[in-house]
Amino acid sequence: MLLKVNQSVGHGFDAPIGLLGDCHRRVERFLGILVTVTRNWRGQPLPPSDLAALEQARRYFEVAGPKHTADEEASLFPRLEKSADERVRAVLQVMRALETDHRAAESLHASSDALIRRWIQRGSLSVEDAAALSGDLDQLAGIYGRHIEIEDTEVFPAAARALSPSEIEEIGREMAARRNVPYLPPVDVR
Repeated sequence: MLLKVNQSVGHGFDAPIGLLGDCHRRVERFLGILVTVTRNWRGQPLPPSDLAALEQARRYFEVAGPKHTADEEASLFPRLEKSADERVRAVLQVMRALETDHRAAESLHASSDALIRRWIQRGSLSVEDAAALSGDLDQLAGIYGRHIEIEDTEVFPAAARALSPSEIEEIGREMAARRNVPYLPPVDVR
């Protein structure tokens, strides 16, 4: 089953911290597709189903990746940096390292994207290009594995505890605006 780039996994913009975690599940899934297809085919011509999966996963990182990074760096992290909560203060160093991870991932995505596009356009890759793509994707898997673990277990729980409902709503509104979709507030079920 193919996921659509904007397909929701569970949370809406009214629950932005949960939505950030949902995005991590998509990152893991689409990175897994890139790694699997690359390992299985090593730059050789692809059958249509794997070609479509490769292109979909490549496109996910091209479109959604920068938005997710902005969700964290422009919306979540600045609010956490202003927090007086001691548990949040403890994760500030971690957040700075996460921003470094973002820069490294951006560079690796640019390199792997160029190689994947070449593979799609030419129908195959040279042995050297296939090896370079595998190397880039292995590095990305390492970065994302650590990065996602830290955000899911330290940063997001700290944010959920420390941020006010209005700050959380502001984050959700900013995330929706980044995607040019309306923000739908939570439904009051009283």
